[in-house]
Amino acid sequence: MPLRKGGSRRTVRHNVEEMVDSWKKKEKIGNSRPRSKKKAVKQAVAISLKKAGKSKYGKSGAKKSAGTPVRLVHAGVPQHSH
Repeated sequence: MPLRKGGSRRTVRHNVEEMVDSWKKKEKIGNSRPRSKKKAVKQAVAISLKKAGKSKYGKSGAKKSAGTPVRLVHAGVPQHSH
């Protein structure tokens, strides 16, 4: 299934889930072949954010300490409410 267009968190999360499901079946995301699920998720997040025109670290740049990382909810991971 093709990835959804858009920049919302919901769309990005859907695209990540779609790519990870595809990786489980084909062991391939695009042209890359991540060896573990953790690496597949990282690759899927990077591709989804790139497609959405977003950054993992927020608006202020590529430094880790410069912005708050984007948090995506992955399937099967419980959310904590504060």
